[in-house]
Amino acid sequence: MNGGFRTGAHEAGQIHASCETEVEVKHGVGLHARPSVTFTRLAKSFPCSIEVAVNGNDVWLNGKSIIKIMGAKIRKGSVLKIRANGILAEEAIRALKDLIERNFDEEKKHGRTA
Repeated sequence: MNGGFRTGAHEAGQIHASCETEVEVKHGVGLHARPSVTFTRLAKSFPCSIEVAVNGNDVWLNGKSIIKIMGAKIRKGSVLKIRANGILAEEAIRALKDLIERNFDEEKKHGRTA
C-alpha cells in the first residue's frame, strides 16, 4: 500500500507512521459537547498519538482529551490540522477527517425519519 502519508518501518506487521491532514469544520455550531465527545472517542480508539491545531495556530492540542478539544472552542469555519504519530496513524487521520466531513453523523441521528 502506498498512501503518500507513510513514513517509518514495519514492525510486527504494524506501520509506525507520521501523517497530517487539514479539514474545515462545517458543523453548524462547531465542536460543541456532542461532536467533541464523538471526535475524542474515535481518536482514543487508535493506538497512536493524535494532536489538533486550530486555524493555523502552532499550539498542538491532545486530540484524545475532551477538555482540550472542547476548550479550544472550535467554531464552524475553523480549519483543523490533525496529525498522528505511531501505529495506525494514517487510518486514524483518515477516520477523523471523514468524521468531521460527515458532520459527526449528527444529521443521521437527528434528521432521519424511521
